[in-house]
Amino acid sequence: MNVKECDLPLASAIDHRLVQSAYFRDSYRAPLVNPRQDMVGIFFAIFGHQPGWMKALLIARNWIVSRCGLDVPAASDVMNVSRKARYQVGDTIGPWPIFSLTETELVAGRDNRHLDFRLSLLRVTHDGVPSVVVSTVCSVHNRSGKIYLFFIVPFHKWGVKRLISKAMIAGRL
Repeated sequence: MNVKECDLPLASAIDHRLVQSAYFRDSYRAPLVNPRQDMVGIFFAIFGHQPGWMKALLIARNWIVSRCGLDVPAASDVMNVSRKARYQVGDTIGPWPIFSLTETELVAGRDNRHLDFRLSLLRVTHDGVPSVVVSTVCSVHNRSGKIYLFFIVPFHKWGVKRLISKAMIAGRL
């Protein structure tokens, strides 16, 4: 069992116009060992276990882009990801505001001057196997967004696949 690149499922709550006009998008599917886990649990199974070096890179990235006037989470939010008892639309999960939360999908993200992005975790059944599809959709607004993605996309692709794989290996999914 491993992480497979796939298309963003049509069932996602991410606006399909945003998906079609996206400058960048990717999706990865992984089987769920615990298919009854709720979407918040799946989020934390993947994004709540970042290694220290990855957190340090995120803090450095945030420091750099904050100098360009972009909205970023505090370093403490990156270093100490805490889980609340309940979440709803408008709450922050990890470093991102929640845009949609149902029994089968969590959509979080951020809107900025240079780009808007959405992160979707969607529970699906693929070939009879309960799975999660983790998708990222980025819509750029200007040249700064394109330059930013040029540098970030290779790290993003590697990092997301690594976090999902580590969650699978640890049995958190």
